[in-house]
Amino acid sequence: MEVGFIWEVYLVLLLVLAASFALYILLKRANAWFYERRLGEKRLSLPPGDLGLPLIGNMWSFLRAYKSGDPDSFISTFLQRYGRTGVYKAFMFGSPSIMVTLPESCRQVLMDDETFGPGWPKATCDLIGRKSFIGISDEEHRRLRRLTAAPVNGQEALSVYLGYIEDCVKSALEKWAGMETIEFLTELRKLTFKIIMYIFLSSESEHIMEALEKEYTALNYGVRAMAINLPGFAYHKALKSRKNLVAILNSVVKERRQRMMSCPPPAKKDMMDVLMYVEDENGRRLSDDEIIDVLVMYLNAGHESSAHITMWATVLLQKHPELFQKAKAEQEEIVRNRLPTQKGLTLKEIRQMDYLSKVIDETLRLINISLVVFREARKDVNISGYSIPKGWKVLVWFRSVHLDAEIYPNPKEFNPSRWDGYTPKAGTYLPFGAGSRLCPGNDLAKLEISIFLHYFLLNYQLERLNPECPVRYLPHTRPIDNCLARIRKISSPAM
Repeated sequence: MEVGFIWEVYLVLLLVLAASFALYILLKRANAWFYERRLGEKRLSLPPGDLGLPLIGNMWSFLRAYKSGDPDSFISTFLQRYGRTGVYKAFMFGSPSIMVTLPESCRQVLMDDETFGPGWPKATCDLIGRKSFIGISDEEHRRLRRLTAAPVNGQEALSVYLGYIEDCVKSALEKWAGMETIEFLTELRKLTFKIIMYIFLSSESEHIMEALEKEYTALNYGVRAMAINLPGFAYHKALKSRKNLVAILNSVVKERRQRMMSCPPPAKKDMMDVLMYVEDENGRRLSDDEIIDVLVMYLNAGHESSAHITMWATVLLQKHPELFQKAKAEQEEIVRNRLPTQKGLTLKEIRQMDYLSKVIDETLRLINISLVVFREARKDVNISGYSIPKGWKVLVWFRSVHLDAEIYPNPKEFNPSRWDGYTPKAGTYLPFGAGSRLCPGNDLAKLEISIFLHYFLLNYQLERLNPECPVRYLPHTRPIDNCLARIRKISSPAM
């Protein structure tokens, strides 16, 4: 009787295991069945890949890889299973998606606005704003871009901000050198936020600046998270920060509106003034909601990438003393060639920083501050022999391109000299994107980084307290201690 009972238990267990396995197989096929069957015969020409489990899709494997020490293992699994096709299907951020990982495919998606429109995830649109660049029509995007790019790019604009950035950098470095320890990344974020605040909201107070910068830290953790609005999830916390940001900016906008009613337009306009006074061909001005979403987007993008790349360029140079000395020698030569009456940097001198420019380009390639951008197919299209259905998301995977050993030998090695005499082919170098939606603040970002590194190389050194500190890759690549360090002054400031 005991033997019979044992066999009954075994049988039940086997049935449970069989049922669980059958359910797992059914769930594994559910996304493919739901999204692909409606495509008819077109599904036969979809790229290779796997749409994963319902709702979750491939997000667990993506998050697991990027929270580990090997973020590239996510794309590697597709390469190992399906080969180097460069185009894979997946279910990412709540949508059936096509991931493109090779230069030609990336270039095609980024340059063809007629076929590919913006396709950012729900979390990004909700947090950055649906009336910002990521959510508006192509026509409105072109108009707003023309208006807002001029104050942050081009020689005239950069000349206006150079002196201010220079003063901020020198003051910050002097302050940090007098402190026992600092979170280097945190302090750099405060510095770059101060600069972007000056450009956009020149007259705003220190109190407003600190309040905004604090909320942006939480906002960024939710931008590339799953849109789960429950306590404990990054998106839930980020929504609260978005609400606080909007409230702060709304008070600023209302104050400017009142000033507009009682005062003539200012002679010198910051970006807020530009947005408030601009009119379309029908005389319509931007609403408060539109202005706030554009500000949320620009203030975020305008300080995050600059701070992170400045930190990594500094850390990487300090880690390679021979490269540090080479970069420093170039800056010393620039100072030696300066007229005795000259005080401070000029744009001409910054354009002469050939090796430092390569340092920045190499840091942008290696660190990949934007690991992916999102588009959506506006119609059925063919890429590399595979079909992309209308309405599916298209993820341009910059990180895979920049760390491709066939394009950049020893891709994870920091080697600024790889840029000697090298002009990257179209689609192989995309730190700021490409096409009509190229990051509008790329020139300003490089200017900030160049000015900081100029003064740092001449006068300071970085001593990390935890040089082997693990790295976190989401939302941006950073040491988990935010680069806890000492800044040590080694000479008098260069004039």
